Amino acid sequence: MAYESPSATVVVPAHNEESGLRRLLPALLGSAEPGEFRVIVVCNGCTDGSADEAARHGDDVEVIELAEASKAAALEAGGALVESFPVVYVDADVALDATSLRALVSFVGHEGIVAAGPVRRQDRAGVSLAAGWYYDVWERLPQVRTGLFGRGVIAVSEQGFTRVRALPRYISDDLAFSEAFEPSERGIAEDAVVTVWPARTWRALLKRRIRVVQGNRELGKDGLVSDSASTGIGDLVALGRAEPRLILRLPVFVATAVIARAAERMRRGDRSTWHRDETSRTA
Repeated sequence: MAYESPSATVVVPAHNEESGLRRLLPALLGSAEPGEFRVIVVCNGCTDGSADEAARHGDDVEVIELAEASKAAALEAGGALVESFPVVYVDADVALDATSLRALVSFVGHEGIVAAGPVRRQDRAGVSLAAGWYYDVWERLPQVRTGLFGRGVIAVSEQGFTRVRALPRYISDDLAFSEAFEPSERGIAEDAVVTVWPARTWRALLKRRIRVVQGNRELGKDGLVSDSASTGIGDLVALGRAEPRLILRLPVFVATAVIARAAERMRRGDRSTWHRDETSRTA
């Protein structure tokens, strides 16, 4: 079956993601019908073979190259080319297959849903004990289970696309996208699954969390972080009571959060340093 027009537009921002694209694109396109999805890979500031890896898929993938190393710029450039909806933003370092993409696309528009994400599956192979304990708690937080952030994939309808395109540039783009919608407007497509690779060491995890704190502060300054998206002591106490197995893990979670916030305060005002975790990209 050949599609006369794409059923969705997929925008993939990529900064030095040659290995990630080598993993993502075959899964995304493997069982897709000709013309079913329009896939746009926006390579930004790449010094590796990301563009060549994307171009290897021929007419199935459009490749845009930007000199600036900026995910926000890549999202803007990809968004400027959008003609078909829904639009699905996919990080280059996750794995999503065509079956899950179809399920996600079908879910958008269902019962007023204008923004959606897939079920998150973490590949914990090689993850250290301390990092794993942190993620054990993080994954069980209510806001993490229902929010669209931390999945590497967000799908939006035409209405949702207009809304996110109007947002300023933020470090935490996925949280900004998630918070742009009321809880009744967003949802998780249970039939769609994305595989994400978490930080494999505690030090790498800390780098990620410093970036998250920086992004949250930036959004909070503009009043764009709701109470439901923030984690408080009450949330952790309730989680410990509901799941006693997590009690020993909670100190690791709290200590990591405290250290990340302290480190972010020391680096405040520095937007030039991108705290990127490379350990998950070698998984």
